[in-house]
Amino acid sequence: MQISTATPGKTRIGWIGTGVMGRWMCEHAIKKGYSATVYNRSRDKAQPLIDQGAKFADTPKAVAEASDVVFAIVGFPKDVREVFLGEDGALAGAKAGTVLVDMTTSEPSLAVEISEAATAKGVAALDAPVSGGDVGAKNAALSIMIGGDKAVVAAVTPIFEAMGKTIVHQGGPGAGQHTKMVNQILISSNMVALCEGLLYGYKAGLDLETVFKSVSVGAAGSKALEVLGPRILARNFEPGFYVEHFIKDMGIALKEAERMNLSLPGLGLAKQLYESVRALGYGRKGTQALLLALETISGVKR
Repeated sequence: MQISTATPGKTRIGWIGTGVMGRWMCEHAIKKGYSATVYNRSRDKAQPLIDQGAKFADTPKAVAEASDVVFAIVGFPKDVREVFLGEDGALAGAKAGTVLVDMTTSEPSLAVEISEAATAKGVAALDAPVSGGDVGAKNAALSIMIGGDKAVVAAVTPIFEAMGKTIVHQGGPGAGQHTKMVNQILISSNMVALCEGLLYGYKAGLDLETVFKSVSVGAAGSKALEVLGPRILARNFEPGFYVEHFIKDMGIALKEAERMNLSLPGLGLAKQLYESVRALGYGRKGTQALLLALETISGVKR
């Protein structure tokens, strides 16, 4: 399949899902000179992009009809299936030579299914989940993990470069999603340790701002501590990445682990702790809201 290399001013992009991250990712591409057609279930969330010249479409199918490369970053695997494979999905509107790119964290098996359905129609498909949260999206500093055909990846890379700093082709269809599972497994226990450590410091009567100066630069330092530590200190639990989406990701990873006969007890514990965050009503808060559940368990009132 011959795919033309993406070129600003020539290649038309489509964007499905203009939420916390998608809005910024699409905006960076527009600023690089790519014309865009966008779709979001809530039109108001697409307004910042419309204000910058993007056209709004009523369905993912209509987005694909007006685009050469269609990106999507939505919530859950069922949403991915709908926006790509549904009756009004992007594949229904894609012509031969179109590229479909799913940047949602989703199921590896679904990525393979989308790729196979696309290939049958002469369309290319990539799975390209990202890491970096809202800060990475806003600063065009995401890590993009890509599964799919190498030549197609190369053709789309100029657009990826508008959104991210680390762009790595991981292998065939589904490899990007599997890599993102590795990423989420690594983050899960780190988030537990981050929140437990800061809660311990608070209970010990330490000044957490002072503690942060020491621990953030030593062996305990991490990207999560760097980005989310200050939010926790400020009691800011608004989402850079939703708790409910993190639970979804951990569930996918545990399902894949079971399929591969792997025991991942740390991941299982992290998921159960995050389930308690959701049970307390914080599913739409950021992942740092784990602190609130740990405070509740320990009877710490602040």
